[in-house]
Amino acid sequence: MKSQIFAFLIVSTVVLPCSLCARISSSSSHASFRSFNVVDYGAHGNSQIDDSKAFLKAWKSVCDASENAATLVIPKGKTFMLQPISFQGPCKPTKINIKLEGTVIAPKKFDGWKWSSDDNEKDAWITFSNIRGLVINGGGKFDGQGASWWDCKKCNRPTALRFHGCGNLDLNSLNHINSPRSHISINQCNHSKISNLRISAPKESPNTDGIDISASSNILITASTITTGDDCIAINGGSSFINVSSIHCGPGHGISIGSLGKNGAYETAQEIRVQNCNFSRTTNGARIKTWKGGSGYAKNIIFDNIIMDAVDIPVIIDQQYKTDDIKVKKVKDDKAVKVSDVTFLKVRGTSTSEDPVQLNCDAIGCTNINLEGIDITSTNGEKTRASCKNVQGICSSCTPNVPCLSSQNNLTIINKFL
Repeated sequence: MKSQIFAFLIVSTVVLPCSLCARISSSSSHASFRSFNVVDYGAHGNSQIDDSKAFLKAWKSVCDASENAATLVIPKGKTFMLQPISFQGPCKPTKINIKLEGTVIAPKKFDGWKWSSDDNEKDAWITFSNIRGLVINGGGKFDGQGASWWDCKKCNRPTALRFHGCGNLDLNSLNHINSPRSHISINQCNHSKISNLRISAPKESPNTDGIDISASSNILITASTITTGDDCIAINGGSSFINVSSIHCGPGHGISIGSLGKNGAYETAQEIRVQNCNFSRTTNGARIKTWKGGSGYAKNIIFDNIIMDAVDIPVIIDQQYKTDDIKVKKVKDDKAVKVSDVTFLKVRGTSTSEDPVQLNCDAIGCTNINLEGIDITSTNGEKTRASCKNVQGICSSCTPNVPCLSSQNNLTIINKFL
């Protein structure tokens, strides 16, 4: 009997500390993570009442949280209307997650937008600035309700989402529709990832780029569908080490490097790879565009394994972008953004144009432009051709043939950039 009691006491003393350890571990886990729901801060989510103040109150709690990680919850089943708003850092948590499960909408009419007195630029609906480690996901939707803006030709249309100085940004599993202008602007956001996005606006909507990148490096954009009225993705000045893959683009204006050099500016873009992408009924496919009179360079760029379906101009370098512009006509002919070390590899499919490959370079020329495995036919069965001016490089296994480029049957030069 004594041995049974002694055994029971041993078991009891073993079990008790283990359950206590579990409670301590759970408490410790909660101490490093905290969640904040916008509804708890007074957000209505009825699509009519302005919820901006409630969102800013919740954001203050998130940004000031003492935990290592904090989450702002925008719950499912509700639609929150926000006026132009800015979420600013730096914040105390090293990681902030905005869990967008519901829908966030802009005011329906452009004259219903209420700008804050300190917003002089009035160029964005929702701004995130100086927030490191920001993650936005959750499967919810941003709706910029841009239709009324598109019809206003004199209006300075705003971007929907602008990210500035947000290093290690992660955008994934989101829906984004109908921005007044560009849907997403990425500026000075190094080491960031954008994936599993669905971005859409009517093909007639003006300047509704999907994703614009500028002054950023080490960016990955992947596994997304973008259908808009302008560039699906535009990689602008100051961008480097950009990797774009598995994008379905169209309708829209394709994936563009640039435009670069507007108003005589010095701009650069380099170390860019666009691969395994599909273009459907876009006006352009793989494009580089620079303004006459600008300066700088676009170099070390690869478009690899690209499928075209009824694209107007699948392959295009335009070093004289918008030369019909009055300001552009006045610039000196000897100045242009230098374009070099560009590879178009395994670009194939169909084009609505008889001239699907257009390499239009300025007097300074485009150098080391290499085309390999190009196979583009016409949607109507007519013979296709290529046009080129002031271009130096190599064409291997190209349909149509590019007459101003040298022919070569191997990948020696192209492989230098892979």
